[in-house]
Amino acid sequence: MKDINECRERLRGIFNITVTPFTPAGVIDFPALRENIERVIALGYDGLLIGGTYGEFPVMSLAERRELFNAVMACVQDRVAVMLCSASADPREARELTQLAGDLGGLPMVTAPFVSEITEAQILAYFQEMAPLSTTGILVYNAPGIGITLSPALLEQLAAIPGVVGIKQGDLNPAAIDQIANRLRGKLRLFCASDLAFLGPMMAGFDGISTTNSGALPELILATYRALEQGDAATARDLHQLWFDYRMLARQHGQPQLVKAAMALRGFNGGTVRAPLKPISEEALTALTGVMKTLASDKRSGVTLA
Repeated sequence: MKDINECRERLRGIFNITVTPFTPAGVIDFPALRENIERVIALGYDGLLIGGTYGEFPVMSLAERRELFNAVMACVQDRVAVMLCSASADPREARELTQLAGDLGGLPMVTAPFVSEITEAQILAYFQEMAPLSTTGILVYNAPGIGITLSPALLEQLAAIPGVVGIKQGDLNPAAIDQIANRLRGKLRLFCASDLAFLGPMMAGFDGISTTNSGALPELILATYRALEQGDAATARDLHQLWFDYRMLARQHGQPQLVKAAMALRGFNGGTVRAPLKPISEEALTALTGVMKTLASDKRSGVTLA
């Protein structure tokens, strides 16, 4: 993406949140990463999100994140839109990565600063500083997991900043979704941050979703999204219901741990997680194996096991 106008136009649809595969020695497995990227591009995904929370960016060094951005953009070659997470507890790193992401033709995804007792005025000033750093604009990630939830009223102020092209909404409270969809739809791109519960936001008028579990269930989640996109809510509902038991395990054992384990059951190389995360337990793996076998037995899922 060469500029903010092209970025805004292409920022819609279903984006795979690509896990970062680490080898047992703890280094990034770039060949495995490229395989996983090629898989979802070939299936018809609209974009990728790289180095996000479930891409385990908090346990990567700045040098690793630079290398990750460059490797992914070289692999993708502008075939799909790419969000590059530039969030950091250190604003100096966030600034550098935000500029790099835009220079590479990606869209930097920026969170509020990870500090306690920050005011809404300071959060607004932070995004006003970040937006001009990228030639492609920025995506505001409302990420309650960092301890700060941006209110719909604050998101409206952020949406007015030149250079903010979209919001990835992690607070899926129905009241917040209703306000955001009705006040901001059409002004900028609205993304649902979770594939665990995306039917509601999409029906409310959001422009797309980002999905981690599509690393393990790419065919099923894509089919669900496309059905909803085409106005077939009944089919989308039925397909989404197919992987309810998987979602329960994901909520219980965490992402990206479960995703990487499920990828391995399919013969996909998601690698391992980095400390402080740990691979799922043997008990959890047994439960996951049963769920994946059930999914594979239903032709609608598109799931096959290794």
